[in-house]
Amino acid sequence: MNENGQPADGKKPPREAGGGIVMGRPFGVPVHVAPSWFAVAALITWIFGGRLEQVLPELGASRYLVSFFFAVAFYASVLVHELAHTVAALRFGLPVRRIQLQFFGGVSEIEKESGTPGREFVLAFVGPLLSLVLAGLFQLGAQAVRPGTVPGVLLAGLMISNLIVAVFNLLPGLPLDGGRMLRAVVWKLSGNPMTGTAAAAWAGRLLALAVLFGLPLLSYSGDPDAGPGRITDIVLAVVLAAVIWSGAGNALRTARLRERLPALQARALTRRAVPVSADTPLSEALRRADEAGARALVVVDGHGEPTALVRESAIAGTPPHRRPWVSAGGLAQDLTAGMRICAELGGEELLEALRATPATEYLVVEPTGEIYGVLSAADVERAFVAAMTGSP
Repeated sequence: MNENGQPADGKKPPREAGGGIVMGRPFGVPVHVAPSWFAVAALITWIFGGRLEQVLPELGASRYLVSFFFAVAFYASVLVHELAHTVAALRFGLPVRRIQLQFFGGVSEIEKESGTPGREFVLAFVGPLLSLVLAGLFQLGAQAVRPGTVPGVLLAGLMISNLIVAVFNLLPGLPLDGGRMLRAVVWKLSGNPMTGTAAAAWAGRLLALAVLFGLPLLSYSGDPDAGPGRITDIVLAVVLAAVIWSGAGNALRTARLRERLPALQARALTRRAVPVSADTPLSEALRRADEAGARALVVVDGHGEPTALVRESAIAGTPPHRRPWVSAGGLAQDLTAGMRICAELGGEELLEALRATPATEYLVVEPTGEIYGVLSAADVERAFVAAMTGSP
């Protein structure tokens, strides 16, 4: 780092759209720090600094430097919590897109369903378990130093904060880890993952209401005269309740979508296509497609091997009076390996294949290699939206 806080090579920390700053890649998984983290770090620094003023008044203004160190150490503990989820997911062969540190803790974005209720329970439990282990380690550290010192106060604060993280995450409602554990139990008992998700999501909504009304009441019963502190508790309760309610709803919508995803089958969405040579006039190629009842054109070589796809947008953009003079090959896009889709693909596997190679059209082939047809990304998008909304 140079004197301006920039890396010595002059490059800025990498960013991704909507992801924040990439701080590292432990186990190959990028760790993103969202912009909201800086707001909560400042809030923790201010609140903990006020506490230090009472406990260690001799620190003076340097107490805020100590408080900022506490905020960073706390989020390092949150990162360890999320890494526990990540390592467990990777051990189960589940890809993890990223870890994001944000306003209320962190999120490990696991891209696939756990597969079994046992795995789901383990994936959820390892995070709070590691937070409890950290709380115990910080407690041992606090006992090894002299009370009333900076190390003693920091270690005690980290012990309490990790204990709160563990207990809060064990509450039985989505999107918390305890909600995922509840989902796993109901899934095991019912044999249906959707039943488990629905039960845990509604438990999460009830938990949100309990936080919304219970936290201010608890604060009021503790100290009826604490005006500013009570206002802070009310704001915190509203924000926490909103986050839990929204997370529970998102989890339910995602589960319903995954339940409908198997209906997205490449074979069912594929348009019938006719093979044409590259020098075939577009008007003639369209005539052959019309006779065959096809809606797509595949350019093939002299051996009948597909080499390119005639783009639908290019056909639409060619006026009818020009089509006899334009060759099909002149409007085609060369095929790449990623643009060949097996007709048997469906659900999440189909979406992953399309995400890996973005294109407007894809060649769909039988497992034996024969041409089946052309898959339009627009058709998949419409089917995906219909699956999300539940429309036929």
